[in-house]
Amino acid sequence: MRVTFYGVRGSTPAPGPDTARYGGNTSCVEVRLADESLLVLDAGTGMRKLGSALSANGGLRTPVHLLLSHTHWDHVLGLPFFAPLWKKTTTLKVYPLASEAQERFQRTIFDDIHFPVSANDVPATIEFVKPETETWRIGTARIKRILLNHPGGAQGYRIDDDGGASVAYLTDNELSQRAGAKTSIEALARFADGVELLIHDAQYLSSDMPEKHGWGHSVVDEVLRLGALAKPRTLVLFHHDPDRSDAELDAIGQRAGAWLAEHAPGTQLIVAQEGAVLELP
Repeated sequence: MRVTFYGVRGSTPAPGPDTARYGGNTSCVEVRLADESLLVLDAGTGMRKLGSALSANGGLRTPVHLLLSHTHWDHVLGLPFFAPLWKKTTTLKVYPLASEAQERFQRTIFDDIHFPVSANDVPATIEFVKPETETWRIGTARIKRILLNHPGGAQGYRIDDDGGASVAYLTDNELSQRAGAKTSIEALARFADGVELLIHDAQYLSSDMPEKHGWGHSVVDEVLRLGALAKPRTLVLFHHDPDRSDAELDAIGQRAGAWLAEHAPGTQLIVAQEGAVLELP
Protein backbone atom coordinates (compact mmCIF):
# COMPACT_ATOMS: atom_id res chain seq x y z
CA MET A 1 0.00 0.00 0.00
CA ARG A 2 1.26 3.47 -0.89
CA VAL A 3 -0.19 6.55 0.84
CA THR A 4 0.43 10.04 -0.59
CA PHE A 5 -0.66 13.28 1.07
CA TYR A 6 -1.95 15.96 -1.32
CA GLY A 7 -3.77 18.15 1.21
CA VAL A 8 -3.28 18.25 4.99
CA ARG A 9 -4.81 21.58 6.08
CA GLY A 10 -8.18 22.02 7.78
CA SER A 11 -11.16 24.36 7.48
CA THR A 12 -9.84 26.56 4.65
CA PRO A 13 -6.83 26.66 2.32
CA ALA A 14 -3.89 28.51 3.86
CA PRO A 15 -1.28 29.35 1.22
CA GLY A 16 1.66 31.59 2.03
CA PRO A 17 5.28 31.63 3.15
CA ASP A 18 4.45 30.60 6.74
CA THR A 19 2.69 27.38 5.63
CA ALA A 20 4.62 26.45 2.48
CA ARG A 21 6.62 23.59 3.99
CA TYR A 22 3.71 21.58 5.44
CA GLY A 23 1.32 22.84 2.78
CA GLY A 24 -1.82 24.92 2.60
CA ASN A 25 -4.17 22.65 0.63
CA THR A 26 -7.12 21.04 2.38
CA SER A 27 -7.75 17.34 2.96
CA CYS A 28 -6.93 14.88 0.19
CA VAL A 29 -5.00 11.60 0.56
CA GLU A 30 -4.27 9.05 -2.18
CA VAL A 31 -4.14 5.36 -1.26
CA ARG A 32 -2.83 2.80 -3.76
CA LEU A 33 -3.65 -0.80 -2.93
CA ALA A 34 -1.60 -3.89 -3.65
CA ASP A 35 -3.46 -4.37 -6.95
CA GLU A 36 -3.00 -0.65 -7.82
CA SER A 37 -6.65 0.19 -7.14
CA LEU A 38 -6.90 3.96 -6.55
CA LEU A 39 -8.65 5.22 -3.42
CA VAL A 40 -8.95 8.93 -2.64
CA LEU A 41 -9.76 10.06 0.89
CA ASP A 42 -11.63 13.38 0.67
CA ALA A 43 -11.74 15.91 -2.14
CA GLY A 44 -10.25 19.06 -0.61
CA THR A 45 -8.17 21.50 -2.63
CA GLY A 46 -5.29 19.01 -2.66
CA MET A 47 -7.33 16.96 -5.13
CA ARG A 48 -6.42 19.40 -7.89
CA LYS A 49 -2.74 18.50 -7.62
CA LEU A 50 -3.61 14.79 -7.44
CA GLY A 51 -5.53 15.16 -10.69
CA SER A 52 -2.57 16.86 -12.31
CA ALA A 53 -0.26 14.04 -11.18
CA LEU A 54 -2.61 11.38 -12.54
CA SER A 55 -2.92 13.18 -15.87
CA ALA A 56 0.86 13.59 -16.16
CA ASN A 57 1.34 9.87 -15.64
CA GLY A 58 -0.65 8.93 -18.72
CA GLY A 59 -4.19 9.26 -17.41
CA LEU A 60 -6.45 6.81 -15.64
CA ARG A 61 -7.02 3.23 -16.61
CA THR A 62 -8.95 2.25 -13.47
CA PRO A 63 -11.86 3.83 -11.56
CA VAL A 64 -11.27 6.43 -8.87
CA HIS A 65 -12.85 5.33 -5.58
CA LEU A 66 -13.65 8.50 -3.57
CA LEU A 67 -14.28 8.00 0.15
CA LEU A 68 -15.66 11.24 1.59
CA SER A 69 -15.59 11.88 5.31
CA HIS A 70 -18.31 14.53 4.86
CA THR A 71 -19.18 17.39 2.53
CA HIS A 72 -18.08 20.57 4.28
CA TRP A 73 -16.45 22.91 1.77
CA ASP A 74 -12.86 22.16 2.75
CA HIS A 75 -13.42 18.47 1.92
CA VAL A 76 -15.08 18.85 -1.50
CA LEU A 77 -13.73 22.11 -2.92
CA GLY A 78 -11.09 20.38 -5.03
CA LEU A 79 -13.52 18.10 -6.85
CA PRO A 80 -14.43 20.52 -9.69
CA PHE A 81 -10.71 21.06 -10.35
CA PHE A 82 -9.83 17.35 -10.50
CA ALA A 83 -8.58 17.06 -14.08
CA PRO A 84 -9.76 13.46 -14.71
CA LEU A 85 -13.33 14.59 -13.96
CA TRP A 86 -13.32 16.35 -17.34
CA LYS A 87 -12.46 13.20 -19.32
CA LYS A 88 -15.15 10.91 -20.71
CA THR A 89 -12.97 7.93 -19.99
CA THR A 90 -12.95 8.55 -16.21
CA THR A 91 -15.19 6.68 -13.78
CA LEU A 92 -15.53 8.23 -10.32
CA LYS A 93 -17.19 6.11 -7.66
CA VAL A 94 -18.34 8.04 -4.58
CA TYR A 95 -18.95 5.94 -1.49
CA PRO A 96 -21.53 6.35 1.29
CA LEU A 97 -21.90 9.73 2.90
CA ALA A 98 -22.41 10.45 6.58
CA SER A 99 -25.98 11.71 6.21
CA GLU A 100 -28.75 11.77 3.62
CA ALA A 101 -28.54 15.56 3.39
CA GLN A 102 -24.93 15.31 2.22
CA GLU A 103 -26.01 13.34 -0.83
CA ARG A 104 -27.13 16.65 -2.32
CA PHE A 105 -23.56 17.93 -2.42
CA GLN A 106 -23.06 17.31 -6.15
CA ARG A 107 -25.99 19.60 -6.96
CA THR A 108 -24.64 22.23 -4.56
CA ILE A 109 -21.24 22.32 -6.28
CA PHE A 110 -22.29 21.99 -9.92
CA ASP A 111 -25.38 24.22 -9.83
CA ASP A 112 -24.40 27.13 -12.15
CA ILE A 113 -24.23 29.39 -9.07
CA HIS A 114 -21.24 27.99 -7.18
CA PHE A 115 -19.50 26.71 -10.32
CA PRO A 116 -19.91 27.67 -14.00
CA VAL A 117 -20.52 24.10 -15.20
CA SER A 118 -23.64 22.16 -14.23
CA ALA A 119 -23.66 18.55 -13.04
CA ASN A 120 -25.23 17.38 -16.31
CA ASP A 121 -22.25 18.71 -18.28
CA VAL A 122 -19.54 16.82 -16.41
CA PRO A 123 -18.17 14.31 -18.96
CA ALA A 124 -16.88 11.70 -16.48
CA THR A 125 -19.12 8.89 -15.28
CA ILE A 126 -20.01 9.47 -11.62
CA GLU A 127 -21.50 6.63 -9.62
CA PHE A 128 -22.82 6.88 -6.06
CA VAL A 129 -22.27 3.56 -4.33
CA LYS A 130 -24.19 2.41 -1.26
CA PRO A 131 -22.74 -0.85 0.04
CA GLU A 132 -25.31 -3.03 1.74
CA THR A 133 -23.02 -3.85 4.66
CA GLU A 134 -20.73 -1.79 6.90
CA THR A 135 -17.74 -3.70 5.47
CA TRP A 136 -17.23 -3.96 1.73
CA ARG A 137 -14.44 -4.58 -0.77
CA ILE A 138 -12.60 -2.34 -3.18
CA GLY A 139 -9.94 -4.20 -5.14
CA THR A 140 -7.72 -6.13 -2.74
CA ALA A 141 -8.96 -4.28 0.37
CA ARG A 142 -11.72 -4.53 2.93
CA ILE A 143 -13.26 -1.17 3.81
CA LYS A 144 -15.32 -0.31 6.86
CA ARG A 145 -16.52 2.96 8.36
CA ILE A 146 -17.38 4.51 11.70
CA LEU A 147 -19.40 7.61 12.57
CA LEU A 148 -17.41 10.55 13.97
CA ASN A 149 -18.20 13.50 16.22
CA HIS A 150 -18.57 16.47 13.88
CA PRO A 151 -21.34 19.05 13.27
CA GLY A 152 -23.52 17.85 10.39
CA GLY A 153 -22.08 14.33 10.58
CA ALA A 154 -18.84 12.75 9.41
CA GLN A 155 -17.38 9.29 9.10
CA GLY A 156 -14.01 7.66 9.27
CA TYR A 157 -12.64 4.70 7.32
CA ARG A 158 -10.42 1.70 7.90
CA ILE A 159 -8.75 0.07 4.89
CA ASP A 160 -7.21 -3.40 5.27
CA ASP A 161 -5.38 -4.61 2.18
CA ASP A 162 -5.03 -8.34 1.51
CA GLY A 163 -1.27 -7.80 1.46
CA GLY A 164 -1.38 -6.97 5.18
CA ALA A 165 -1.09 -3.17 5.11
CA SER A 166 -3.78 -1.09 6.82
CA VAL A 167 -4.73 2.54 7.34
CA ALA A 168 -7.40 4.29 9.41
CA TYR A 169 -8.53 7.76 8.34
CA LEU A 170 -10.34 9.65 11.10
CA THR A 171 -10.60 13.35 10.36
CA ASP A 172 -13.03 16.04 11.49
CA ASN A 173 -13.62 14.27 14.76
CA GLU A 174 -13.86 15.77 18.26
CA LEU A 175 -12.52 13.25 20.73
CA SER A 176 -13.49 15.28 23.81
CA GLN A 177 -17.16 15.59 22.86
CA ARG A 178 -19.43 13.63 25.18
CA ALA A 179 -23.03 14.93 25.07
CA GLY A 180 -24.68 13.41 22.00
CA ALA A 181 -21.39 11.93 20.78
CA LYS A 182 -21.59 9.45 17.91
CA THR A 183 -18.56 7.53 19.13
CA SER A 184 -16.02 7.38 21.96
CA ILE A 185 -12.24 7.34 22.07
CA GLU A 186 -12.43 3.71 23.21
CA ALA A 187 -14.61 2.72 20.23
CA LEU A 188 -12.23 4.51 17.86
CA ALA A 189 -9.26 2.73 19.44
CA ARG A 190 -10.95 -0.62 18.79
CA PHE A 191 -11.80 0.44 15.24
CA ALA A 192 -8.19 1.42 14.50
CA ASP A 193 -6.52 -1.23 16.65
CA GLY A 194 -3.12 -2.25 15.32
CA VAL A 195 -3.28 -0.43 11.96
CA GLU A 196 -0.04 0.40 10.20
CA LEU A 197 -1.08 4.02 9.77
CA LEU A 198 -3.58 6.05 11.82
CA ILE A 199 -4.39 9.48 10.35
CA HIS A 200 -6.35 11.67 12.77
CA ASP A 201 -7.60 15.24 12.95
CA ALA A 202 -5.31 17.21 15.30
CA GLN A 203 -6.36 20.77 14.54
CA TYR A 204 -6.35 22.23 18.03
CA LEU A 205 -4.16 22.70 21.09
CA SER A 206 -5.28 22.88 24.70
CA SER A 207 -4.78 26.65 24.50
CA ASP A 208 -7.51 26.83 21.83
CA MET A 209 -10.07 25.61 24.35
CA PRO A 210 -12.76 26.19 25.49
CA GLU A 211 -13.46 28.63 22.64
CA LYS A 212 -13.31 25.89 19.97
CA HIS A 213 -15.22 23.23 21.92
CA GLY A 214 -18.02 21.83 19.77
CA TRP A 215 -16.38 22.81 16.49
CA GLY A 216 -15.77 19.15 15.65
CA HIS A 217 -11.98 18.88 15.85
CA SER A 218 -9.54 17.29 18.29
CA VAL A 219 -6.83 18.57 20.60
CA VAL A 220 -3.38 17.09 19.92
CA ASP A 221 -3.12 15.67 23.47
CA GLU A 222 -6.33 13.66 22.93
CA VAL A 223 -5.05 12.30 19.62
CA LEU A 224 -1.90 11.10 21.35
CA ARG A 225 -4.04 9.29 23.91
CA LEU A 226 -5.94 7.60 21.07
CA GLY A 227 -2.63 6.59 19.55
CA ALA A 228 -1.52 5.03 22.83
CA LEU A 229 -4.76 3.02 22.97
CA ALA A 230 -4.89 1.92 19.29
CA LYS A 231 -1.14 1.22 19.03
CA PRO A 232 -0.66 1.95 15.32
CA ARG A 233 2.81 1.61 13.86
CA THR A 234 2.60 5.27 12.81
CA LEU A 235 0.32 8.06 14.07
CA VAL A 236 -0.21 11.00 11.71
CA LEU A 237 -1.34 14.41 12.97
CA PHE A 238 -3.62 15.79 10.22
CA HIS A 239 -6.07 18.60 9.34
CA HIS A 240 -3.81 21.38 10.62
CA ASP A 241 -5.34 24.67 11.71
CA PRO A 242 -5.10 27.24 8.88
CA ASP A 243 -3.46 29.72 11.28
CA ARG A 244 -0.77 27.23 12.36
CA SER A 245 2.63 28.11 10.88
CA ASP A 246 5.33 25.67 9.83
CA ALA A 247 7.38 26.61 12.90
CA GLU A 248 4.42 25.96 15.18
CA LEU A 249 3.81 22.57 13.56
CA ASP A 250 7.49 21.74 14.07
CA ALA A 251 7.12 22.47 17.79
CA ILE A 252 3.90 20.41 18.01
CA GLY A 253 5.65 17.49 16.34
CA GLN A 254 8.60 17.65 18.71
CA ARG A 255 6.40 17.69 21.82
CA ALA A 256 4.07 14.99 20.50
CA GLY A 257 6.94 12.76 19.45
CA ALA A 258 8.52 13.03 22.88
CA TRP A 259 5.21 12.10 24.54
CA LEU A 260 4.77 9.02 22.36
CA ALA A 261 8.36 7.94 22.93
CA GLU A 262 7.62 7.86 26.65
CA HIS A 263 4.05 6.50 26.69
CA ALA A 264 3.76 4.47 23.45
CA PRO A 265 7.30 3.69 22.26
CA GLY A 266 6.07 1.29 19.60
CA THR A 267 4.34 4.12 17.70
CA GLN A 268 6.13 6.58 15.44
CA LEU A 269 4.78 10.13 15.01
CA ILE A 270 4.45 12.06 11.76
CA VAL A 271 3.07 15.56 11.25
CA ALA A 272 1.25 15.35 7.90
CA GLN A 273 2.98 17.21 5.09
CA GLU A 274 1.93 17.75 1.49
CA GLY A 275 3.89 15.55 -0.89
CA ALA A 276 4.85 12.97 1.74
CA VAL A 277 4.71 9.39 0.45
CA LEU A 278 4.51 6.44 2.83
CA GLU A 279 5.08 2.88 1.65
CA LEU A 280 3.32 0.44 3.98
CA PRO A 281 4.61 -3.15 4.12
